[in-house]
Amino acid sequence: MNVLSIGGSDPSSGAGIQSDIKTFENHNVYGFTVITAITSQNTKKISKIAPITAKNIRAQLESILSDFQIDAIKIGMVYDAPIIKIINTMIKNQKCPIVVDPIIESTTKKILLKKSAINSYKKNIIPLATIITPNKKEAKMLSGCSRAEDAGKELQRLGAKNVIITGFRESEKEIEDFVMESDNNYILKGKKIKVINHGSGCNYSASITASLARKKSIYEATVTAKEYVYQSIKKSKNLGKGIKITHKEISKFQKELSHSILDFQNINNVSKLIPECQTNFVFSENKPKTIKNVLGISGRLVRSGNNVIQAGELVFGGSQHVATAVIEVSKKFSNIRSAINIKYEPRIINKAKKHRMLVLSYDRKNESKKSKSKENSSISWGISSCLKSNIPDIIYHKGDFGKEPMIIVFGETPAEVVRKIKLIQ
Repeated sequence: MNVLSIGGSDPSSGAGIQSDIKTFENHNVYGFTVITAITSQNTKKISKIAPITAKNIRAQLESILSDFQIDAIKIGMVYDAPIIKIINTMIKNQKCPIVVDPIIESTTKKILLKKSAINSYKKNIIPLATIITPNKKEAKMLSGCSRAEDAGKELQRLGAKNVIITGFRESEKEIEDFVMESDNNYILKGKKIKVINHGSGCNYSASITASLARKKSIYEATVTAKEYVYQSIKKSKNLGKGIKITHKEISKFQKELSHSILDFQNINNVSKLIPECQTNFVFSENKPKTIKNVLGISGRLVRSGNNVIQAGELVFGGSQHVATAVIEVSKKFSNIRSAINIKYEPRIINKAKKHRMLVLSYDRKNESKKSKSKENSSISWGISSCLKSNIPDIIYHKGDFGKEPMIIVFGETPAEVVRKIKLIQ
């Protein structure tokens, strides 16, 4: 997937174009950029803004739009009316989702959208928005309304299809976002971290842009972005002498699992593989001892119509059952480090056998009462009871009272697990 960020350059990489590139990379999409202004800034202040000419911005946009398929666009800092007008002219006929992140004032109180350009912004930028993502202060400045619902309605009247007002209500431990879709309003709650930071707004809108490029719904994109921003604030760093810079580092290890999750999501009719208890996909460290050594999804891979979405971030300890299965297999076969659970169907088992995969099974009805009474011990018991002298490709069970039948597919890497899924699905 390809996404385009139109915005200002931040040499500290805390916000703007540089921050967006990092977020796009973390979401497995390819980022293109068009720079609207060059700022001279650090963690303490913005000392200078040099806007790019409309002619130069046109040339940048022409070079990108004439050569590449763009799946979503983010518009950030636009600064003045000539920049605003040329952006409108160049992208108003694009068919992809457009996320508008109003950049009016920096965290360090520098004006990033001229007052003389506000009316042009309302006329030429807001109507482009598939989603507009102002914070509470920006929503009031653009709409003239204090109440979130009134501000959302006014922004929709100005042309935005959907509105997300971030941080519209806060408490000691929680922060809430108000979401107004074209036909539905709701509130998303999240945990609050007490820290002044640089870049969280850019992280949020860039994450949403990446999710829309990957065909996620607005709700799915917003949930993903909220968790991503929480993690980036939680891991923010004191890199300079001023405020912290948000930071979300994705290791090669995490990228490998993330790429395979995306590959799994793109399998034709993949939603039919998701069981009632939903799915997790894991990748362990060498010789894992506990689930804290196993990377998994903090939520699940869940069915959403004909699609499968990732609900949650990749974290160590994110999975209990699938992680436990990998740990048990790796005790005997240390090269097995990845697994996914899918819906049990006899046809899948038969297809696996036709491909000469080693298929093992266990009967949960044979588990002792002592084992059943011990929390989270059934998986360990089942997997260890059926292991033989050769490495299994698949281990399954047909369920028990209150327990859904399940297939677990194993591999040395997440990519190998997906390859096996494609053969048997």
